[in-house]
Amino acid sequence: MQTHMWREILIPYEQAVKELVIKFESIARENKRLGKYSPIEYVTGRVKKISSILEKAKKKEIVLSKIEDEIEDIAGIRIICQFVEDIDRVVELIRARGDMQIKYEKDYIQNTKQSGYRSYHLIVYYCVHTALGEKKVQAEIQIRTLAMNFWATIEHSLLYKYGHNIPSSIRKRLVKSAEAAHMLDQEMSKIRGEIMDAQDSFQYKSNIIADILNNIQNIKNASEHSLEAEQIQEEFYRLWEDGNIEKLVAFNKRLDIIAENHKAQSLQ
Repeated sequence: MQTHMWREILIPYEQAVKELVIKFESIARENKRLGKYSPIEYVTGRVKKISSILEKAKKKEIVLSKIEDEIEDIAGIRIICQFVEDIDRVVELIRARGDMQIKYEKDYIQNTKQSGYRSYHLIVYYCVHTALGEKKVQAEIQIRTLAMNFWATIEHSLLYKYGHNIPSSIRKRLVKSAEAAHMLDQEMSKIRGEIMDAQDSFQYKSNIIADILNNIQNIKNASEHSLEAEQIQEEFYRLWEDGNIEKLVAFNKRLDIIAENHKAQSLQ
């Protein structure tokens, strides 16, 4: 099969990866904008290189005409979560979606691979619309914690270096480090509530400060007396350095009233 034909074959997969990454990133972004916790920390995607596809086809004895049917991970999406508990939430989100159809799932968290690999995999069908028409493609979605992903990235690098023949001494170390990563995830789950409270508190304070700065700018734009805006800004800096969230909230409520008064005067 010629290179230009391969490029044409991979176009729908490239588009599928772009669209799926955007969709999952949007879920994370919308949750954060609404002040909700997002089970998705970040998302990455890739399309297998032609050489990797051919290598896998050769290893599994797949004829070229069957590659798109039998190689399910030409398009790959990786969703990274903070906590193990988030993985179940992401899986449920995917199951509930109408724009992708699950072919099957593999739970390598409950059924850890001998190497120590942990992750949750779904193979999905996803329709894309390209200049060449509509096409349903397969994509693999991997869902992992940060700790799982760190370990898997290291293992992947070693597999590449040793051509899948990692020395036994290094394999033993990898298994031990996989257990260490698993223990880290377990410990993080135990203090998950405290971590989430801290993150929520930080996000809440950030939102209040953003509202205050927006109000100050509106007052500056509407006020004929720059001294008023300067005094307000100086007061904000003092409160910000003090760090008392209750005082910042009260200050912001006062700014809401001032901004509304300026708006009403401008309409008279």
